[in-house]
Amino acid sequence: MKHLITGNAGFIGFHVARALMARGDAVVGIDNVNDYYETSLKEARLRELEHAAQQHGVAYQFDRANIADRAALDRIFAEHQFDRVIHLAAQAGVRHSIEHPESYVESNLVGFSNLLEVCRYASTPHLTYASTSSVYGGNTQMPFSEDHGVDHPLQFYAATKRANELMAHSYSHLFQIPTTGLRFFTVYGPWGRPDMALFKFTRLILEDSPIPVFNHGHHTRDFTYIDDIVEGVIKSSDQVATADQHWSSDAPVPSTSNAPFRVFNIGNGNPAQLVDYIDALEEALGKKAIREMLPMQAGDILDTHADTSKLQQAVNYRPNTSVREGVGKFVEWYRNYYSV
Repeated sequence: MKHLITGNAGFIGFHVARALMARGDAVVGIDNVNDYYETSLKEARLRELEHAAQQHGVAYQFDRANIADRAALDRIFAEHQFDRVIHLAAQAGVRHSIEHPESYVESNLVGFSNLLEVCRYASTPHLTYASTSSVYGGNTQMPFSEDHGVDHPLQFYAATKRANELMAHSYSHLFQIPTTGLRFFTVYGPWGRPDMALFKFTRLILEDSPIPVFNHGHHTRDFTYIDDIVEGVIKSSDQVATADQHWSSDAPVPSTSNAPFRVFNIGNGNPAQLVDYIDALEEALGKKAIREMLPMQAGDILDTHADTSKLQQAVNYRPNTSVREGVGKFVEWYRNYYSV
């Protein structure tokens, strides 16, 4: 099959593209390679993808463009007929959205609207897109279920991602475009984002600098290793969304519809406290952290815990990487990449 992957220079997009090429699929990638974090890491990912395409003998094309540029998307869709579109491009970062909301409007709202339009006119067989566990916002009932309401986001980033889910449903309803939204839960692993805790903590510990431990490390996260995420993304993309024959407008279930629309949690399902995550990192590094205990950050969710039963039932999703195993693999990659 031929896949369009938006954001293929990003953390998750890179891994998904590489996995698809490994199984023999053609990939077209699009990314604007912005400077939200070090572009050298993004460029290194792109070089790895070129190498993967040669290694597996598959077609791969990269287009350095912005999804907010409608003309660029029109050109790409005119050149290719895609069997699947996997949309992973976005302005990421929870706290960044507090200071720079305009970036999220451009990428997460305008960009996603553009993508829906080109998928509409191309009759795209299936659009799979990234949402986030942050949409659960002020919810405290655990584990988070797709059947829960998600109308109380705590940051603008989460609000834009929830908007994506609603926009997708409208296109699924109006134009019968099959769409699948995936709510990612704290993804980590090799080639990860430098603005995420694991990356920052590793650098600071190796520098003998203090690490900021917010909420004194007592909040929990459903840390999900990248390989488990990639498995779920590809399986979800392969299986085209269909209308839920049992959906009732009298008692509407939020995660499905009488249109070809669905939303899934994609997480580990086994949350860990931040202090345990740091313990695993210290073990992998063979070095103790200097922990600077701090209060909760603005916009943070206290705990996350994914109910992944719907994704398991739909595509046989089975995450199996423990935090200690996953953190160990990240540290191995980090030491190799930065020659530490």
